[in-house]
Amino acid sequence: MTYGPCAGLRGATECELPGVTCPFVGLERVATWAGTAPTQSVTTSAGLVFLENMARRPVFVTDIPTVPLDADSIGKIADLIGDSADAVLIGDHGGARVQFPPAYRAMLMRQAGLESWVGFNCRDRNRVALESEAAALAHLGVAGVNCVTGDHTMSGHRSDAKPVFDLDSTRLASLARAAGLLVSVGENPIAPPLHLRAERLAQKVKAGAHLCFVNLPHSTELVLEFRQAVLRHGVDVPLIVGVPVITSHGAAEQMMGFQGLKLPHGYLERILGSRNPRLEGIKASVEHAQAMLGVAGVRGLNLSGPAAAGEEQSMARDFAEVARALR
Repeated sequence: MTYGPCAGLRGATECELPGVTCPFVGLERVATWAGTAPTQSVTTSAGLVFLENMARRPVFVTDIPTVPLDADSIGKIADLIGDSADAVLIGDHGGARVQFPPAYRAMLMRQAGLESWVGFNCRDRNRVALESEAAALAHLGVAGVNCVTGDHTMSGHRSDAKPVFDLDSTRLASLARAAGLLVSVGENPIAPPLHLRAERLAQKVKAGAHLCFVNLPHSTELVLEFRQAVLRHGVDVPLIVGVPVITSHGAAEQMMGFQGLKLPHGYLERILGSRNPRLEGIKASVEHAQAMLGVAGVRGLNLSGPAAAGEEQSMARDFAEVARALR
């Protein structure tokens, strides 16, 4: 990784890999983008529609809780989400689940009536494979791609798989921008080392990112402070803020496994302590989302939450209910 740090630290200094200290801890600055300035415009049909929608109202991106390697599951989930979302976020993580390749999953989503925001990571593919995937996504005309470095395979359940990491998220953003894709990147304002987060996002924007997904911030004050810090680095980038949707004990257990997660004070206790966790979880998500939409620079929301096994359809229904309440 050249343009670090990633968001996978445990504590203040430790990498997600056991026994490894993050090499970016102690640095005063992140690496300055050394590539060319982005010039390629967005060319994908769904990407242009997404930008048009974002110019006139908040946009909504929801996670897509489908069953792995099950094309029929996509159709069922699509019926539940319907027109509540501008795009669905197709994750691509290093856990035990083997998924269809990103472009193929995006094609299945399109056939089911959903536009995709595709997770795009450096963990599993070298730059040639990433260029091929970007070309396929551009040809399909997806809404956008979320460029991340990716969790190391040793941090998931597939330690038998060799990590690649030919690129990092900043260089991947440049590659995706050159393909004509609408590009987002992620940033976690509470991940150490904190003082490098805003500058790192600024370098990603200089490399080609159009938007930033802010990883489940616990307060509006945090988002405002982060945006102001980014502005001080000469960049004004639209923010899409992650909002946790937790509507069952199973979903709560899955959510608490996220690295570096900090929920709003009392958020989880409020939901799990209620007589009806589903209704209370939806209410809490709507209230938290409404507060986030009041922060300057926030142009949309990512309704986010993992589905416990067997709860995929109920989770999709809850995402749709939250999005429709906000609209």
